[in-house]
Amino acid sequence: DVQLQASGGGLAQAGGSLRLSCAASGFSFDVYGVGWFRQAPGKERERVSCMGKHDGRTYYADSVKGRFTISADNAGNTVYLQMNSLKPEDTAVYSCAASSFGCPRQTGGYEYWGQGTQVTVSS
Repeated sequence: DVQLQASGGGLAQAGGSLRLSCAASGFSFDVYGVGWFRQAPGKERERVSCMGKHDGRTYYADSVKGRFTISADNAGNTVYLQMNSLKPEDTAVYSCAASSFGCPRQTGGYEYWGQGTQVTVSS
């Protein structure tokens, strides 16, 4: 049974940090790209970051470049999103997803999704 489990959300003050985790069970991230997405109320889901496991390349939305960092553990079963210098506009539900196509920008390119975790940043 393939599952992704996202965790680590919570409440942070502006300028603070949070680290999200995406743990895989039933498969390995070795052959998948793993992306982090977020969706704020009234807005479309957007890709925040992605790591192409096959080549290790990383991608970031312009809005988070220099503040967020995606990484993976050595076992390749957990992908993290370190979020620093948080802003109120980072408030959203964050989800992780895996794609056998690497790091497509569109949500439809991801086969597996974890449940969302709420991130709230207060000003």
